Amino acid sequence: MSKSRESTTVDVVVVGAGFSGLSAADRLVSMGLSVQVVEGRDRVGGRVLTGEVAGVPVDFGGTWVSPRHTAIRELAARFGCTITPQFADGRNTLWMAGRRRTYKGTIPPVSPFAVVNMARVQMALEKLVGTIDAEAAWKSPNAEELDAISFGQWLGQQRAGTPTRALMNVVSRVQWGASPDDISMLAVLGYIRGAGGFDHMLDVENGMQQDRITETTQEIAQRVATHLGDRVLLSAPARRIVQDRSGVTVHTDAMTIAAKYAIVTTATMHRKDIAFEPALPERAVSLSKLWRLGGLSKAYVAYETPFWRKDGVSGEAISDTGAVFITFDVGPEDGPGILLGFCDPGLFDGFDPENRRRRVIQQMVELYGPQAGNPIDYVDHCWLEEEFGAGGPNPALPPFALTSYATALTEPHGRVEWAGTETAAESSGCMNGAVVTGQQAAERVAERIGKESGK
Repeated sequence: MSKSRESTTVDVVVVGAGFSGLSAADRLVSMGLSVQVVEGRDRVGGRVLTGEVAGVPVDFGGTWVSPRHTAIRELAARFGCTITPQFADGRNTLWMAGRRRTYKGTIPPVSPFAVVNMARVQMALEKLVGTIDAEAAWKSPNAEELDAISFGQWLGQQRAGTPTRALMNVVSRVQWGASPDDISMLAVLGYIRGAGGFDHMLDVENGMQQDRITETTQEIAQRVATHLGDRVLLSAPARRIVQDRSGVTVHTDAMTIAAKYAIVTTATMHRKDIAFEPALPERAVSLSKLWRLGGLSKAYVAYETPFWRKDGVSGEAISDTGAVFITFDVGPEDGPGILLGFCDPGLFDGFDPENRRRRVIQQMVELYGPQAGNPIDYVDHCWLEEEFGAGGPNPALPPFALTSYATALTEPHGRVEWAGTETAAESSGCMNGAVVTGQQAAERVAERIGKESGK
């Protein structure tokens, strides 16, 4: 990775060194084009980041890969990273209405009425998912009607019972970092369609949480960046992108890059932070203001051993109260035991570190018993405090956002192409979506360069 230089000239400049930007650069280099990647952070990876608890590397950001996520799997394998199955043996845990119980399966059977109610609501949801245009949700039948209401309003229309709404609230917070009342129903349906269905979105076995990267997901990004070498420049946020008929010039805090084309892979909400000349169309500016990421934080608690496994408990839990709303067992097979908790920023981020730790451990005791009160280590990460890409993995899109502005999501701005997991139709918000869109943007730019050069 390169140090600061005053200026350089390349075929393509890539803004952002997350999976999308790195994949775009990697693909362009493989096609014989010269590339410069600029990244505002002092590290690569974007919304993937490695932390450590009890001496074990853990993922503060993107964590899991599905069997369907072939692009990120191929990238990991190519750079020598391996797969670890997500531990899911045993019974899951539910804390609801002040009561703890365990269960098998994806959806907890709270009561016979709740089971019937949940099944009916899920069936109605999946029926609507089947009507969604897989490539452009805003082109679906009844798109405007579905985009005019929130997920929460739709649940009300379906007469979702209290347990069903509580479970859907957990789903909404972990997937979109917001409550059902804040998310467009069309956005929910489009995401579920791109994720491969409701069950695939939630499941461990054969689902989106099936596997983890043994070396952590950021390690893949670091190895790709090492492969690219001086083509990656850190601590160089793009401030201005100027273009004319012959090329683009990207101005950063560290250097100026002249190129034939630019690929911008930043989180969509950061497009408005770059001065474009000529300016972005009004619709594109509005897009970047509305396409804000939801909030999500993570906490890891480590123990001498994964004691819950001896009790036949999986470490996967759902809670309807407190800061932690879902947990997973992410410890190595030979110990220590490590529980990951997804946390609601509104009930978590505003507290000091010791208070956050106390609140998380208290919930672990409620879920897993007195032994959970004696951890050997703790660490957390609040994503809303990040300067770049602050929030969770997905945008929390309000009603009307998709039908009003989504066409600007991928529409090129002259010589500027867009990429990033938010632009993906399939596996949006996932690392796989980032890799795929980066590679696709690289191929589009390479084709445009080829046409201009007569090749």
